[in-house]
Amino acid sequence: MRFIHAADIHLDSPLKNLDRYEGAPVAETRAASRRALENLVKLAIDQEVNFVVLAGDIYDGDWKDYQTGLFFVDQMARLQRAKIPVIGISGNHDAQSRISKSLSQTSIVMLPTKKPVTHRLEDFGVAIHGRGFESAAEPNNVVRDYPAAVKGYFNLGLLHTSLDGDGGEHQRYAPCSIDDLVAHGYDYWALGHIHKRQVLSERPWIVFPGNLQGRHIREAGAKGCYLVEVDGRGQATPTFMPLDVMRWEHCRVDVSAAACAAEALELMTQELQRYQTLHADLPLALRVTFAGRSVAQAEIAGDLENWKQTVRARARESQYGQVWVEKVIDNTLPPLTQQPLDEGPLLLLNQLFQQAQSDPTMLAELQTEYADLMQKLPKELMSEVDSLPLSDSAWLQQTLVSVQAQLFDRLQRGASSA
Repeated sequence: MRFIHAADIHLDSPLKNLDRYEGAPVAETRAASRRALENLVKLAIDQEVNFVVLAGDIYDGDWKDYQTGLFFVDQMARLQRAKIPVIGISGNHDAQSRISKSLSQTSIVMLPTKKPVTHRLEDFGVAIHGRGFESAAEPNNVVRDYPAAVKGYFNLGLLHTSLDGDGGEHQRYAPCSIDDLVAHGYDYWALGHIHKRQVLSERPWIVFPGNLQGRHIREAGAKGCYLVEVDGRGQATPTFMPLDVMRWEHCRVDVSAAACAAEALELMTQELQRYQTLHADLPLALRVTFAGRSVAQAEIAGDLENWKQTVRARARESQYGQVWVEKVIDNTLPPLTQQPLDEGPLLLLNQLFQQAQSDPTMLAELQTEYADLMQKLPKELMSEVDSLPLSDSAWLQQTLVSVQAQLFDRLQRGASSA
């Protein structure tokens, strides 16, 4: 048996921060979520899956007109003609849509919103347990009311939830714990709401597939769904399948070896080529960060606006596919004028940085501190800082290197001027 688990389609949700720039793929970005949904349907048909489950947020709030809903109905009708049943639930964004509640469709089974129910697919021996939501806010733990597992069936739980976290940039919704899910004895929990792809448990499988198409730099990386194979013993094996038609990525360019801005630009070009190869020539929207201690720093920082436009122009000249620069960040530093002291407070500070970069426990503590700090920031600042990949240890280690360099630079300049 084989099925697809997808969530958070957010149909017709716009991609952000590209339409401000000349030559940006405006038409492509506006249609990206539709093309990703078409890819999902094609995958289901090509793989001859037995069914598809959608774990909420099919839509992105209230629609501007009926065309959004009609497009979704058309795609579900393709699956219906292929005799592939679709079972879905509404999420918090679906609950915000007044029009979707009035649009009748027979090509998808939407589970009710009043209480959890069990929908059986008798031909495949599958019991799908779940409920949708009719409110944009759900503070209660609804999992406790989910039905008991059906003996002799493959039991799948369908839920739109933030789990027991605060959801980060996502609204806290239908909170519950992993223990709550495990206690039901289901074989697979198909979750939605959190846009970051995560496998939280393998016994049973507890999976967030993430959203179908990244919409901004905070949703970087490959996006898609899970194709799940279930063997004769009921053992599931999920495989991530990318479906996005445009991808957002962070591109860090180390210009430490650059002797001038022109050489820094060549280093960036090499990185763009590497990213295009890595992402199979998929159109890319990149946030480009220049970092490192370099003699090119003065030239770059001397006319930063001109540098940013030069970077964008070079990206548009790429011969390796379509690349657009969402933002350019300059984190470069001037060369050190003297070596760090080999004794005293500066030595101790250097040792502390080295330990933090190599000690997993200290890195985990820093990640927790960062996450707590972000929750205290005003919402108007979140658009800048919530793109930080705090869960990425490699990124945090590199950040520590950059912070150490900036701190030593300031300390040394202060000492030399004293």
